[in-house]
Amino acid sequence: MIKNRRNIIAGVLCGVMLTAAAAGTASNVGAAAVGQTCVSLGADLNPSQREHVLSLMNLTEADLANCTVVTVTNDEEHAAYDAYLPQEVIGGNSLSSAKVVAKEEGNGINVATQNISYCTVEMYQNALVTAGVRNADVIVAGPERISGTAALLGITKAYETMTGESLKAEGVDTAANELVITSELGEELGDQEKAAKLIATLKEAVAEGIDDEEDISELIDKAAQELDITLTEEQKNQIMELMRKISRLNLDKEELKSQVKDLYETLKSEGLNLGISDVQADGIIDTIVNWFISIWEKLRSIFS
Repeated sequence: MIKNRRNIIAGVLCGVMLTAAAAGTASNVGAAAVGQTCVSLGADLNPSQREHVLSLMNLTEADLANCTVVTVTNDEEHAAYDAYLPQEVIGGNSLSSAKVVAKEEGNGINVATQNISYCTVEMYQNALVTAGVRNADVIVAGPERISGTAALLGITKAYETMTGESLKAEGVDTAANELVITSELGEELGDQEKAAKLIATLKEAVAEGIDDEEDISELIDKAAQELDITLTEEQKNQIMELMRKISRLNLDKEELKSQVKDLYETLKSEGLNLGISDVQADGIIDTIVNWFISIWEKLRSIFS
């Protein structure tokens, strides 16, 4: 029954989704040539640290002549993260650096890390797709072991410079919130992989159209149970608030899965699926039907 309902929903919304997906793709990497590279460097790197970070990203100082280079200051890091992290965690120096390379359509987001202790590859991928980054290879590096949380700012700044397109501020802010919550949850659980899986599967459900708070609360409980995670009330509330933000971004489920392929394929292989329930599908169909009825009535009134 639910499969049939999904087919109905897909048929009705197909045109809208294809149009939105095409528009989203055009506004992201369209302005960047495949292979174009932008490097983001922490403004407080000393010469030795700068050389080391460049080597970790397979670059030399001479290579920068063929790259676009941007810097990220500590003030910028505090402006982006003070709402989500204690000031002492952000620190007084900007050291996180990143290399972003534009790739062809279908490449997705690939991330490698060097000297990053707190954020995993999957956490970065999850957050970057939320921010609006598409089809890019990314290396995140620190001159020494650092958390890497603030590196997201450098990646998005490099991506915007490379493409010539501004990412939506709400998406970038939500991505920062997501990366902090996921990394903190991974630290508290002692399992970064499970934390990334939890947020990814919930985000997929929200992108599928589940935005009722009671439904999201139930999905958090279900996902936590399937992943054998015990959440505190505070953790659950933080995730709830994050999903509220994500629901306002109108992310496309298929785009999520195409940009973060490995993670979502892993979730699929493990059978972790928080799809639309019968009740939720009925609600969506009712909304669509009522919308068409209202349009029909308006047209009748115009031509009668």
